[in-house]
Amino acid sequence: MTKRDYYEVLGVAKGASADEIKKAYRRLAVEHHPDRGGDEAKFKEVNEAYEVLKDTSKRQRYDQFGHAGVGGAAGDGNPFGGGFGNGQGDMHFDFGDLGLGDILGSFFGGGFGGNGRGRQARGRDVETGIEVTFEQAVFGTEVDLNLNLEDTCEHCSGTTVEPGHELVACDRCKGSGQVTNVTRTIFGNIQQASVCPKCSGAGKIPDVVCSVCRGKGTKAKNQEVKLKIPAGIDDGATIRLREHGEAVANGPKGDLYVNIRVKPHKKFTREGDLILSSEHVHMVDAALGIEIEVETVDGLVSMKVPAGTQSGSDFKLSNHGVPHLKGDTRGAHIVTILVDTPTKMSKEQTELLQKFKELGGNKKGFWR
Repeated sequence: MTKRDYYEVLGVAKGASADEIKKAYRRLAVEHHPDRGGDEAKFKEVNEAYEVLKDTSKRQRYDQFGHAGVGGAAGDGNPFGGGFGNGQGDMHFDFGDLGLGDILGSFFGGGFGGNGRGRQARGRDVETGIEVTFEQAVFGTEVDLNLNLEDTCEHCSGTTVEPGHELVACDRCKGSGQVTNVTRTIFGNIQQASVCPKCSGAGKIPDVVCSVCRGKGTKAKNQEVKLKIPAGIDDGATIRLREHGEAVANGPKGDLYVNIRVKPHKKFTREGDLILSSEHVHMVDAALGIEIEVETVDGLVSMKVPAGTQSGSDFKLSNHGVPHLKGDTRGAHIVTILVDTPTKMSKEQTELLQKFKELGGNKKGFWR
């Protein structure tokens, strides 16, 4: 399927400023976010476009080469398949300095993961971060997370009630979950309903509170969570594990958000599904041609440098780049050849180069 132009996706001109791109992205991210009933495919498309256009170097490469110049772009969608809310884990797209909480606050009751009136109480969302190596990000890995979280009280199973007893109607709100306050004003009495402070809106309270959690329904506990990091994940991505956050009485757990940071590699850099590196060759080898061993994430690979290669020339090693988050294909490894010119030469070497020059080695067009 042909990808749309990224500027068209965000609805901005090609010469748009960084602020214009950011504002357009924020508006469209809110409009299309699946948790708000938006179109998931459009949301992914908007995120992919922003990931490229917000980065100066990626944007320059995209302007010059189009989609091929950014390796298919970052943010290829949900690495686990099944879309948002599949239970195992979802890719949460990076909103940069906008913050997902800022975007979702308006429709989640004032804060990300917050509980608006009428919504079932749920546990607090938890955010943590891990660092992986460049190779682990390329090929995927599995890590163990050790977290100290509020977990469901085993004694009362989160009900807040001592076993053998039960929940009864709240004597403050009579089971309605709300209390009404009357305020006298110059316009008359104004009634305002609010959540009952005694039962927190549940309408019921324990007949006898749990002797272990004291009616809280939760207890702090060290937990080990296994996290599968998919092959091809990029720096700055966030993985969401549903109901792996903190517990709450009489409700589901919150979600766990794991921010992924990828350690810089001493030799490789990455752009989308492309891996970039450079190799030095002597000017004589560049002139005559040579076969060299190139370091890749798959090990050493032989590559021919043809005669007459100029410094800065790029060569592509297909299928040695980053795996796509969806599908079995991989990007390429781009090798930039840097031709080294000697700075110290013997008298004999100097005489040979001078002889080469006299034989026409410095004529215009000889090296190209």
